[in-house]
Amino acid sequence: MTATMQPSPHNDGRLVGSDRVLAVLVELARHHEGTTLDDIAQNIEGSKPTVHRALASLCRAGLAQQDARGHYVLGDEFLRMAFTHHAARPDHLRIQPILERLAERTGETTHYAVLDGRSIVYRAKVDPTRGSMRLTSTIGGRNPAHTTGVGKLLLAYALRSEDDIHEWIGDRPLERPTDRSITAVEAMHAEFQLIRERGYALDDQENEMGVNCVALPYFRTSSTVPDGGVSISGIAHRTRIEDLVNDLPALRHIVEGQAKRA
Repeated sequence: MTATMQPSPHNDGRLVGSDRVLAVLVELARHHEGTTLDDIAQNIEGSKPTVHRALASLCRAGLAQQDARGHYVLGDEFLRMAFTHHAARPDHLRIQPILERLAERTGETTHYAVLDGRSIVYRAKVDPTRGSMRLTSTIGGRNPAHTTGVGKLLLAYALRSEDDIHEWIGDRPLERPTDRSITAVEAMHAEFQLIRERGYALDDQENEMGVNCVALPYFRTSSTVPDGGVSISGIAHRTRIEDLVNDLPALRHIVEGQAKRA
């Protein structure tokens, strides 16, 4: 019988080695055009022999490979597993029809995102079939929670008091991507109260100038705590934030009606 390795003081060396391989894999994912052994070693602060061994392990598993220039990139097996897993995820399968209907109605990009610490992570995205300007957001990508409509929506349910907000911010100041970003605790608390009262959140060019957003909660496993948030992000000169707000009854009907059938 093969024993499963558990974290303990007796196998710290093996765990560190495993962590190093994972660090190399994460570093590879940051470089779509590939990267070199030297750059990886420098970026993760590891020795070249150690990084080379990690790369060799990843290459043997098909999780990394070298291109024609000798640069390292994510391997085909990694991409196959990632796309297969994503396509089969229950939340992706349930949310996709909602995003498609919203994108078709508004002609803008729609997202499904969840909260992860100080960020939101995009789990699904649908671009509109019309319109030449597209957003650069990607599935698996992140944005600051406090400056995005979907992030503020989810924070409103998670942070009920000013003390909660203070604890969430901690010692690191919040970034301010635009001059419209809200970072003061009192202002955030008031914004979150308003979001809870009206049941939706707005991003009025707070995360990126020229882009606005309306976000709605997606309830599936609970009637009081959203599983995630659905957002419609529009190019400001093409779709005004007032237009999205005026269309909220129809947008809410799409989200809530499909969620009940999921």
